[in-house]
Amino acid sequence: MGLFDFVKDAGERLLENVKEVTGQKTAVSAEPIIKSIHDLGLQVENLNVAIDDDLATVSGKATSQGDREKVVLVVGNTKGIARVDDQITVAKPEPQAAFYTVKKGDSLSKIAKAQYGDPMKYPVIFEANRPMLKDPDKIYPGQNLRIPPLEKA
Repeated sequence: MGLFDFVKDAGERLLENVKEVTGQKTAVSAEPIIKSIHDLGLQVENLNVAIDDDLATVSGKATSQGDREKVVLVVGNTKGIARVDDQITVAKPEPQAAFYTVKKGDSLSKIAKAQYGDPMKYPVIFEANRPMLKDPDKIYPGQNLRIPPLEKA
């Protein structure tokens, strides 16, 4: 749990055209983000996403650490979100993955070499970010990815 930073102007455009004026303040509906999380098949009981300006707070109970981290990435990799306050609990705690922000010129194999010392470990990163990533060659600057710890052989 904690507060994670993201690139506000990078990511999927889920929040466009979902603002409504309530009195003096403009509220943003999180429904498109929640729908995206459900469409990806991520398992979180009692999922709640609240948006206040560029801060999104997520809560609920995830079935796995991987689903928890993927929900944080779906929310944070949404254009307009700069920070995610992760309040999600996990049914069975597991080691946490690191997050990595993609830079211009990065590829999964370049990231794998930097993170694991072996560019051929890029499938580990790709699989850790599915179903959000559908193609290992389609990453973009500003996108955040999960970098899971390597399993001991």
